[in-house]
Amino acid sequence: MPETLSSLEAERRSLLQRFGELGDFRPGSITATSGRCGNPHCHCHRAGEAGHGPNLRLTYKRDGKTITETFPTLAAQRKAEREVAEFHQYQQLSRTFVAVNAEICRQRPVAEGGERTAEEKKRRKSSSRKSPGR
Repeated sequence: MPETLSSLEAERRSLLQRFGELGDFRPGSITATSGRCGNPHCHCHRAGEAGHGPNLRLTYKRDGKTITETFPTLAAQRKAEREVAEFHQYQQLSRTFVAVNAEICRQRPVAEGGERTAEEKKRRKSSSRKSPGR
């Protein structure tokens, strides 16, 4: 059953309230990396050793550049995980908000007096001047 305009507006108000309830958030993803160090005598260079890691890092884009941050403590890692999860919640709310608004726009009736005036109906005449590059 299609939703009514008033129920859609109520849903939009509810979504706006949920935006206000969001906590700290930031974009990015947390990934694990592992590898070998530069010390040839380290255990990571022995046959069958997995190397160092996994080391978790936060990666995100800023001004078109990829930024990677390492976590100095487990608490910093947990904080970043909460912030990234909150960002995903923000993205979902944003998608829902846009969809609800689009449906409101489709359902809202056109206001009276929407006829174009005679001046608005006139077509602009094309210029008879030649462009200077020709």
